Amino acid sequence: MSSPPGPAHVIADDTEALKVAAALAEEFRTGAAERDARRRLPRAELDRLSASGLLAITVPAGYGGADVSAATLAEVFRLLAAADASLAQIPQSHFVYINVLRRQGTQAQQAFFFGEVLAGKQFGNAQSEAGTKHIQDIRTRLTPAAAGSYTLTGVKHYSTGALFADWIPVLARAENDDLHVAYVPRHAPGLTVEDDWDGMGQRTTASGTVRLDAVPVPADRVVPHHLTFRGPQLHGAIAQLLHAAIDAGIASGALAEAVAFVRTKSRPWFESGFETAAEDPLLIQRFGELALQVRGAEALLSAAARSVDTARDQLDDDTAAEASIAVAAAKVAAANAAVETGSSLFEVSGTRSALDSLGLHRHWRDARTHTLHDPARWKVQHIGRYVLNGTKPPRHGLL
Repeated sequence: MSSPPGPAHVIADDTEALKVAAALAEEFRTGAAERDARRRLPRAELDRLSASGLLAITVPAGYGGADVSAATLAEVFRLLAAADASLAQIPQSHFVYINVLRRQGTQAQQAFFFGEVLAGKQFGNAQSEAGTKHIQDIRTRLTPAAAGSYTLTGVKHYSTGALFADWIPVLARAENDDLHVAYVPRHAPGLTVEDDWDGMGQRTTASGTVRLDAVPVPADRVVPHHLTFRGPQLHGAIAQLLHAAIDAGIASGALAEAVAFVRTKSRPWFESGFETAAEDPLLIQRFGELALQVRGAEALLSAAARSVDTARDQLDDDTAAEASIAVAAAKVAAANAAVETGSSLFEVSGTRSALDSLGLHRHWRDARTHTLHDPARWKVQHIGRYVLNGTKPPRHGLL
C-alpha cells in the first residue's frame, strides 16, 4: 500500500481523537456491506485512516504524539468496529507494535519509528504461525549475519495488516530462543505477502501469509521483546483490550442494524395484533435483553480501559494483574455479546433479513471469526483463580 499523499494530520488530544474516529466510522459504515460482499480490500479507507492521524494517537507526547488514554483508544476501536469490523481489526497490530517500541525500543528506535507513524506510516504484523505445537511455538529465526546485522527466515500466517503496511513487525526467536521483534520494510528483499486469507468473516482484513526467505535486517531494527515479560507489563492487556473493543463494536453495530430493520422493514407477526413489528411486546422484550448484553459489554470495556490507564500511571505486579483480569472480563463479555447479537439479529428481524443481498450476516460471521482469536474459556479460568485464590494471571502476552 502506498502511504497517503502529503503529511498526515497530527491529532492533538483525546477529544479530537474521538471526534475524528466518530466521523470516519460514519464514512466507513456506508460501504461496509459492499466491501464484505465483494471482498474489496479497504485500501482507500486505510489511506483515510492514516491521513486522519488516528494511527499516531498513542505516540508519546515527548515525540509529538497525543499519547491518548487506553479509554480513548478502546473507544476509537469500538466506534470503527461498529461500522466495519474488518477495517477496525487491521490497525490492531499497528498499535500493539507501537507499544512494543514504547516498552523496549531504544531512544534512536523510538525517534525513528514514532516519526514514521506520525507521518502516516502503518505497521502490519507477522506474528502467528500455523502447524506448530501451540501459539507460542515460534519457529521463525533471527540469525546473526555480517557486521552485527541479521537475517529472518520463516513463514507467518494470519498476518493482519501486512498487505497494506509500510513496516511489518516480525516475531522471531534468536539463537538462544529469546523472543525479538524485527521491524522490516514491506518490500524488503526476500519478504513476500500473500493475499490468501479466505475466512468466512473478517473478509477484508487480508490476514494472509508472510514468507521470509533470508530477509536482511539491520541491528537497529530489532527490539528485545522477551524483556517485556520479565516484570509487570501491559502488553497483553492493551492488545486484548483492542480485541474486546472490536467485539463490543460488532455487537453494537449488529444491534443498530437490527433496530433499523425492525423499525422499517419487518412485518408484525399476525397473532400480535399490532400494526408494526416494533410494537410487538415479545420483540420489545428480546431487544431489551440484547441491549442489556451490549451495554454490559461496553461497560466492562470502559472499566477495563480505566484499569489499564491506572496501571500505566503506577505499574506494579498488582495493578498489572488487575488490568489483565479486567480486560479478560471485558473480552469474555464482548465476545459473547458479539456472537449472540449477530445471531439474534435474524431472530428479531424475520425471514427477509436472511437474504444474502442484504449482507446482514456479516455481523455474525465477523463475530464468530474474530472471537476465535484466543479462547474465552481460559480467560474465565484466570478470572476464577484470581477471584478465589488471589492468583495473578500469567505474563504471556495474551491476557
